[in-house]
Amino acid sequence: MSGDTDRDEAEYSSRLGERIRLIRRQKRLSLQDVEARSESEFKASVLGAYERGERAVSMPRLHRLASFYSVPVDQLLPTAHGGAEIEQADDPAWIPGQKVVIDLAGLAGASGPEVDLIRRYLEIIQVKRQDFNGRVLTIRGDDLQALAAILGTSVDDAPVELAGMGLLRLPATS
Repeated sequence: MSGDTDRDEAEYSSRLGERIRLIRRQKRLSLQDVEARSESEFKASVLGAYERGERAVSMPRLHRLASFYSVPVDQLLPTAHGGAEIEQADDPAWIPGQKVVIDLAGLAGASGPEVDLIRRYLEIIQVKRQDFNGRVLTIRGDDLQALAAILGTSVDDAPVELAGMGLLRLPATS
């Protein structure tokens, strides 16, 4: 039983570290940037150890880190499913940090309670941007917040929900 608990704690620490790293990268900060801007409250080596899941983060420290990043504490915590849907997929439609690209052709054939709202919102984006290619639409941060609200989920979980609805497409690689 203790082995299972240790393994669960190690997995949680790893997922927590991934979330902390994702938020730092979304803020476009290096480990050294965080150390400098926090006036060495968060040493690069310690923050790196948190991100790798090698060092436990106390709750007060996690609160200070969330405050430093200007995000709610719960955004630093891993989701209950731990991104299992993404990790277990053979060819994931979206991975954290990747652009969110809506497949407009897939949207045309989709159905569900939120689909009409999503369709109308995406039409507004297309008009606003004058982007009528009809195939794909790249979603920006503010747009993703609105889509998350429509889906009733967090910003980080919205792409996973959209992928589950068959609405995401991998961005073209150059």
